[in-house]
Parts: sequence; C-alpha cells; structure tokens
Amino acid sequence: MENRTISVTVNNLPQIHTVEPRLLLSDFLRHTCGLTGTHVGCEQGACGACTILFDGEPVRSCIMLAVQANGHTIETVESLGTPDNLHPLQTAFHDAHALQCGYCTAGILMTLKAWLVENPKPTEREIREALSGNLCRCTGYQHIVNAVLLATGQSPLGAK
Repeated sequence: MENRTISVTVNNLPQIHTVEPRLLLSDFLRHTCGLTGTHVGCEQGACGACTILFDGEPVRSCIMLAVQANGHTIETVESLGTPDNLHPLQTAFHDAHALQCGYCTAGILMTLKAWLVENPKPTEREIREALSGNLCRCTGYQHIVNAVLLATGQSPLGAK
C-alpha cells in the first residue's frame, strides 16, 4: 500500500506526517511524535493503557490506525500538565498515593479527564464504573478512587 500524508493536531500542535496506512495510532504517537506517555499494554484495546482523547472522547489508540486521525484533534497525557504545574488529577494522584508502577496511569488520567467533565461530583461506585475499562495490576484501585474524590473536592474514603 502507498503511504499517506496525515494532518492531525496533537496536544494543540499541528502534525503533518507521511505514514504507512497500517501504522497504529499508538505507534504514531510514540514513535513519530515522540510522545511516549501513551503506553501500549495488551494491543487489543482491553487494558486501557493507551487511552487518549480523540476529539475530546477517550479512545484506545492501539486499535485505531494513524490515518483515521487525519483531520482530528488528539490529547495525550503529556497535555495535562508540567512538573511545575500539574493538572488537578495529577496532583490528586500524587497526594492520594494512587501511583504504583505508573504503566496504566496515563490511560486512567485521560479516561478520567473526559469523564469528569460530565460527572464533576461522582460517587465511589460511579468512579469504579468509570475505571472499569482501565486495568491496573498493581493496586486494588482504592487509592485511585480516593484520588478522584480528592480531585473533585470530596473527602477520600477512610479520611478523617
């Protein structure tokens, strides 16, 4: 197949690249754009580690082709904040000790960023349901739930 030129906005920066039609969006972001925060876990769309925002909606970048992003807007975890100016979710994850190995964290953060727009004061149950598509092998999710509660101005479970 003949290579295709795509134009996509990634983290508010225009990107124009010629790619193979079979190149996965996750590989495009990691290898072509140099944005390694998007992790690839299962390569089947099941684990959520590769979740990005595609026109504001969370999608699995490991099951999309880069050519499908032509003309669209993408946000990766690199768009959230900087070490000196963290996004509120990143701060809450730090403060609630919601990080373990960190492999799943980028996908979780991107999922939650979009979800919290529609659910600004979620319950524990709603948070757990929102996280159900993101697998973490290191935790029991309680610290992640607490981080979301903290980020939304609510008291983490078990806090005094």
